[in-house]
Amino acid sequence: MARYVGAIDQGTTSTRFMVFDREGRVVAAAQKEHRQIYPEPGWVEHDPLEIWERTQEVIREGLGRAGLTGEDLAALGLTNQRETIIVWDRRTGRPYTNALVWQDTRSNAICQELTAEGGPDRFRDRTGLPISTYFSGPKLRWTLEQVPGVRQAAERGEALFGTVDTWLLWWLSGGPEGGVHVTDVTNASRTLLMNHATLDWDPEILAILGIPRAMLPAIRPSSDPDLYGTTRPDGPLAAAVPLAGALGDQQAALVGQAAFAPGDVKNTYGTGCFVVMNTGERRVLSRHGLLTSVAYRMADEPAVFCLEGSIAITGALVQWLRDNLGIIQSSGEVERLARSVEDSGGIYFVPAFSGLFAPHWDSRARGLLIGLTRYVNRGHLARAVLEATAYQTEEVLRAMRQDSGASLAELRVDGGMVANDLLMQFQADLSGIPVIRPQVAETTALGAAYAAGLAVGLWDGRETLQRLWREDRRWQPTWGEAHREEALRGWLRAVERAMGWLEA
Repeated sequence: MARYVGAIDQGTTSTRFMVFDREGRVVAAAQKEHRQIYPEPGWVEHDPLEIWERTQEVIREGLGRAGLTGEDLAALGLTNQRETIIVWDRRTGRPYTNALVWQDTRSNAICQELTAEGGPDRFRDRTGLPISTYFSGPKLRWTLEQVPGVRQAAERGEALFGTVDTWLLWWLSGGPEGGVHVTDVTNASRTLLMNHATLDWDPEILAILGIPRAMLPAIRPSSDPDLYGTTRPDGPLAAAVPLAGALGDQQAALVGQAAFAPGDVKNTYGTGCFVVMNTGERRVLSRHGLLTSVAYRMADEPAVFCLEGSIAITGALVQWLRDNLGIIQSSGEVERLARSVEDSGGIYFVPAFSGLFAPHWDSRARGLLIGLTRYVNRGHLARAVLEATAYQTEEVLRAMRQDSGASLAELRVDGGMVANDLLMQFQADLSGIPVIRPQVAETTALGAAYAAGLAVGLWDGRETLQRLWREDRRWQPTWGEAHREEALRGWLRAVERAMGWLEA
């Protein structure tokens, strides 16, 4: 029996391929970036064919580094940037246009129209989501209306729609030559098109948005013993490997953190931050600006739900310091620069570059740096950048406590920014709970591997995965309650001033 499981982690800025053994340890990894395309203000695109090329390259490179072949893999799992959409020709595999990335706001007018007719929460009871440019459905309607020939192709049955998981699964299983057209329930739950009660596409919402159902993929469990399909022997794995697991990236991180109990919370610190709380089979509709999604569905078990707070700009703010201002030469320098001062010097940086996500959901907010005096220097700015990530996270954690009624015991963290000890300590101080980093910080790929491995019997259940989870480091809070509240009060004052900046 093959001893390993592979995972594709297709993210906003890069694609990674990793191989894990039965103990959940990394045995191979490769990663490559892809272009970020900005045709107009507020528009964010990726080239779908470039993503497919990068995926093939990292698979071959990762296997080659470890001296493995596709025959060594018991299964392949996939995790992906969510809400990003691709529409392509089923006969040729050619996209009709670039992928519209989750950050893209070109569907704003469509969202305003939908909101005017029924309010921002008109679909929340069924989908768990407010109407927003963030989600896939409005992006798909924009594509059908604005890209020449797409609606006609969809009505002829020639155009296929999918999020990035669907796109890659289709190509991996054969593409135009019999590729499977599927998505998993977690990705489907982020489209604004799936009904939580049925775990299927909602016909009324499809009719309102004018989306032909025939172009949508079939919705499958996150871990599927019946398999999505198998990879083609003439593909990058050069073997017929079962495609057995798929999860949206943040749900994959929850699974990779073995956060299987109701009340477990994880935060992934990447381009943005994504705080996710497992609520079990209980579906909690938020009253405090959070999203309700499917956390995972294993085989034919009931779906498990989650509350999520999505934060648009966190790690991207460090990149902005590097690329736009030139204050640092590499992202890793930000901690050293921030440690050159004792605090932020009284400044707050609200990174609402494209509006604010949870818990405010204000598309008219814009970035704000406030509290400046002649005393402030580069170090204070670097520190305020890191603190902005922790402040936004704490706002979401407070909303989760209010919505769920649960008290949080700890925060499990992962993603690129968790290597920053200063940020992790500030998070623990601000939130008043331990912050815990696992030994495998890239839990998104691990979660995809777990989903696939469970499906083919490489692991016998979630209890085994909980035993495999291993702590690397823990940060304990040191602030008192009064200190935490005073710091957050200043942040909230700054956020209030950033909101509603755009007049139209």
